Amino acid sequence: MASSKKPQPDLLPHVAQILNKRVRPGQHLALALSGGVDSMVLLDILARLRDPLQFRLSAIHINHQLSPHAGEWAAFCRARCQEYDVPLEIATVTVSRASDSLEAAARSARHAALARSSGDFIVLAHHLDDQVETLLLQLLRGCGVAGASAMAEENQRLLRPLLEIPRSALEHHARRHKLSWVEDESNLDTRFDRNFLRHRLLPVIEERFPAYRQTLYRASRNFAESASLQDELARLDGARAIDGQNLSIPALARLSPPRARNLLRHYLKQHGIAAPSAIRLEEMLRQLLEARRDARVKIQLGAFELQRYLDRAWLVPALGAPPTSLCQPWQGENEIALPELGGALKFCRAHGQGISLARLQQARVTIRIRQGGERLQPDCARPRRSLKNLFQEAGIPPWSRQMLPLLYSGDHLAAVVAIGIDCKFRAQPDEPGVMLEWQLRPISPQ
Repeated sequence: MASSKKPQPDLLPHVAQILNKRVRPGQHLALALSGGVDSMVLLDILARLRDPLQFRLSAIHINHQLSPHAGEWAAFCRARCQEYDVPLEIATVTVSRASDSLEAAARSARHAALARSSGDFIVLAHHLDDQVETLLLQLLRGCGVAGASAMAEENQRLLRPLLEIPRSALEHHARRHKLSWVEDESNLDTRFDRNFLRHRLLPVIEERFPAYRQTLYRASRNFAESASLQDELARLDGARAIDGQNLSIPALARLSPPRARNLLRHYLKQHGIAAPSAIRLEEMLRQLLEARRDARVKIQLGAFELQRYLDRAWLVPALGAPPTSLCQPWQGENEIALPELGGALKFCRAHGQGISLARLQQARVTIRIRQGGERLQPDCARPRRSLKNLFQEAGIPPWSRQMLPLLYSGDHLAAVVAIGIDCKFRAQPDEPGVMLEWQLRPISPQ
């Protein structure tokens, strides 16, 4: 811990300057309040700035139910918030003790609870010592430049106005203003990696390198700049290689190995997939680039799969095979959800185009999936053809073919999403019609 005898910065103007960059009058700030010295200091500062900067302030206390003192801490936060006239929400979460990392499980539960806040911004009391500890933990885990960027001062809804301030300055503010706080006994448990760094390693480093906080913080900002440049390069490469859900294999192959890895990492990140380890990323790239053109490559990524078909890689939900018995009736709805196929089928009314409503509704209308042997005539100038040939001609990947809805009128195949409408069911210029739109469920972050 840095000596409290050193001159300490005045925290109010520092925090005010940062908030002025992002927060507009009338906006709502929700402070994550643990009851520890860091968040109590930030509560005091925000309460003092609330009227001058004209923002609304509330607090959220996350009860992890991990300590026998958890109830006392919640009561303490409630009492202090009443003194400051700050509304408090107490969110109780359940953390799995069976997790490999209790720290990570608690952090995940905490982030999920904070994400549900209605505030315009979530304000966190992370400070310079936290930033340094995060950087060292990331480096010891073998992270890349993005991981070594540690924490950002601001990120979408998150604000960390104390990120450049050392813990000693927060403690100085707490003593000066006679604040009270709680002590979490787990913060002394050196079985946890962060506590080991804080209590065992960093004091030794400080003996030789007393300015290590500032120098490592500068290093994290340099890493952040490099990560930003990597993202910019990936966007440039991706403009030529990424088309919606798929990634061009030839475009990937033309890049140098570092740029190819960077692009693949960016492609996964675009769809909310956390960056895999360097070894896993290298293996994924090898499989995509070295497999035969007609080979089926399927790489599991949690709830998703990265698959290759011909010259493209596709990121798709791992839904499993849909039930072959699927037979969903259509009775004129504008949209029918088909979760078994990973999307929804929309019916858009039209005139003189699409599927003839009169001919479609001559028999019971149903939505089914491919069974094999189906034939369709989407081009009136060509004979009826098998769906297999039509799918191949359209370049539709094999895993998608079983997941596309088929529209039937009785036993007659009227239309196939992504292929077309059978000639016998085409709407004439003077009659009502309906057009199909297949809307895939968006890929969500894991």
